[in-house]
Amino acid sequence: MKEIRWGFIGCGEATEKKSGPAFSLVPGSRVVAVMSRNRDKAKSYAERNGIPHWYDNAMDLVCDPDVNAVYIATPPSSHATYAIMAMKEGKPVYIEKPLAATYLDCQRINHVSEETGVKCYVAYYRRYLPYFQKVKELVDHGAIGEVLNVQIRFAAPPRDLDYNKQDLPWRVQKDIAGGGYFYDLAPHQLDLLQMIFGPITRVHGFCDNRGGLYQTEDTVSACFMFHSKLPGSGSWCFAAHESAKTDRIELIGTKGQICFSVFTYEPIALHTLSGREEIHVENPQHVQLPLIKNIVEELQGINSCTCDSVSGTAVNWVMDRILRKL
Repeated sequence: MKEIRWGFIGCGEATEKKSGPAFSLVPGSRVVAVMSRNRDKAKSYAERNGIPHWYDNAMDLVCDPDVNAVYIATPPSSHATYAIMAMKEGKPVYIEKPLAATYLDCQRINHVSEETGVKCYVAYYRRYLPYFQKVKELVDHGAIGEVLNVQIRFAAPPRDLDYNKQDLPWRVQKDIAGGGYFYDLAPHQLDLLQMIFGPITRVHGFCDNRGGLYQTEDTVSACFMFHSKLPGSGSWCFAAHESAKTDRIELIGTKGQICFSVFTYEPIALHTLSGREEIHVENPQHVQLPLIKNIVEELQGINSCTCDSVSGTAVNWVMDRILRKL
């Protein structure tokens, strides 16, 4: 594939700002079609962004002969359906995280990818950002010695829309999102840790709804162990007071500690006998650009990309074990 001509299934605000522009910044890549079930939304998105084709039916986009790769930016419950549809038409797929709404749907995606020989990628773009590459570099170079323990701590207050029981956000509707905000935000944290330390092979979780604003979990605690026997734990609360806001991962080692954030990109803090050092790392304006570039280059045959659906499935397995869906 010399030129990757993308069709977008889903055209929300996040694609327009966070990911969409990156597809046209990579040499040999451009967006040629977009689809939304809302016809006016698809048309408006296409016109604003200079995209020649727009649709209100996913099959029409997938079958467009000008489209040879598909980006799926819809809620997780439809990821498997659209991905399988595209792969059976011979078109590689790039899916927003998490890969699907359940671990079993991830397995379905992987089966079709293997059966058809068509590649499927997942948007764990933080793996490729300089900020997190720096964290991995510090660990790999022994900046804190042998890592002994990993701790995730995340807390956030309810969002304004969480109080609207008549029209709750899709991210807290289990049949659409797979779970609550845990299923939306924890994937990035869990994927990064598995990038650095390898797969998590044992996990136990406890969850509850403490705020009563919606039915899905808003408070989660978990303990887990990597294949290397490194233990870790995590706590997530999405009904916290504003003063309790936390976005922090701590890596505790024999010679020090590394602290970093996943969503706010606070300076990386390295604690050793020499004291506390703050490390500032800038990320690109369009955060998905490094991963999209890597995917395009693999499809062009000039690079390789490991951020595929198989690697992304491990995250869903961990989350479904924590929420006791498996």
